[in-house]
Amino acid sequence: MVRGEGDSTIELAGQPISVADQLAREIKRLRKEADISQRVLASRIGYSRQYVTMTEWEDSSLPSHEIVAAIDSALGAAGTLVALRAQADSDRQTRQGIDTGSLDGSVEPGKTLTANVFSPFDLEAVPARYAPEPWRTGIVTWSDVEQVREATRRAANTENLHGGGSANSIASQQLYSFAPLVRGKTAPETRRAMFEAVGNLSSVAAFAAFDIADFVTAEQHSRFALWCADSAGSWELRASVLADMARMSAYTSGADNALSLIELAQVRSDRLSATTRAMLSTLRAQFLAVLGRTDETLDEVARADDYFADSAPGENAPWMCYYDEAEHLGSTGKALIPVALARNRKELAAPRIAQAIRRQSRSYPRSQTFSLTRLAMLTMRIGDPREAAGLGIQAVRQAKKLHSQRIRDELQALARASIKHLDIPEVNELYGVLTDNRQQHGVSS
Repeated sequence: MVRGEGDSTIELAGQPISVADQLAREIKRLRKEADISQRVLASRIGYSRQYVTMTEWEDSSLPSHEIVAAIDSALGAAGTLVALRAQADSDRQTRQGIDTGSLDGSVEPGKTLTANVFSPFDLEAVPARYAPEPWRTGIVTWSDVEQVREATRRAANTENLHGGGSANSIASQQLYSFAPLVRGKTAPETRRAMFEAVGNLSSVAAFAAFDIADFVTAEQHSRFALWCADSAGSWELRASVLADMARMSAYTSGADNALSLIELAQVRSDRLSATTRAMLSTLRAQFLAVLGRTDETLDEVARADDYFADSAPGENAPWMCYYDEAEHLGSTGKALIPVALARNRKELAAPRIAQAIRRQSRSYPRSQTFSLTRLAMLTMRIGDPREAAGLGIQAVRQAKKLHSQRIRDELQALARASIKHLDIPEVNELYGVLTDNRQQHGVSS
């Protein structure tokens, strides 16, 4: 589960905590002592709540001097947090033997983007979990970038075809293999491409872990992906990673936290492609819908449609290749399900989801299975239960080929929705298949 306020940290016996972890604990202690929330503290220092949350994460990247200094001032710490951060930086270099000259510093002024202005991380400190010293890579070339991209494509294809279970170990192994390349010497024009490629691979690995409910690994990989995006100054990758983090947050801690992450991703949306803006608006609509803000949901879906109408697929970043018309229809349809249920109007969502099912290619069976399951549940609740049963049976058949805890969770929801109609033979059959499937996976009702 994603760590946040109120979460406890288990300290292993005999393992002294690092100074960086002491800093995270001290920030949290002082904030609680001042009796203010993360959201209030964030508003005082001009950062988002999510970035304040990251400063309180242990076993994480060292927060930037700027955000620590701002928190120090806001909490009246009289420089103690700043001093602790300096000690943590020194401790990190001593422990890991970091050679600050090992990172290429030859980037021409003005040639990088400024996404890192909003970063909560110390971008000079490579996360040791992913690129431990004394690993040395030497010169990094464009062929190395292409190797990382190809590994990412293979991992993403495996995830799309078989779910996170099959992709998880592959993606993580590839990530730990390629991540040290960010320490290599490289030409300025290659440096950003390498950070983006590794960050994209880390994001794919994060979502593969998330798909099988390995939330700890998903969180760690997501943080590293965001660090890579900030290091590259890549607005597009930053938005994509934050969008994935929002999806995960919606699943683990609720729509309100997810909405904060999406709105953080939309900062400087003028730097983003129309496709990325459409994806972000679609996710924002989903979270608004869950929160019961139906009118805003409809407005946001309309905005997403407008953005998507302006999209130019050839201009999209590699990590946005999945967001085609079928994905847009399925995702906006998902956003409209709560609206359709609230207004008892199936037609508000069903046509989009049905079109998505028809257009989702064989390359994306997981997405099609999600769409089938959602249309079945919507139809079961405010449509023809017999039609819903037929859709549900299709979804179950496809789900057997996929290793995805999230799909199993949605099939459980369909089973619960079916209970009201067990007097209908087709629904009774579906319920039997769903409950049998649940027992096979060791899932209690």
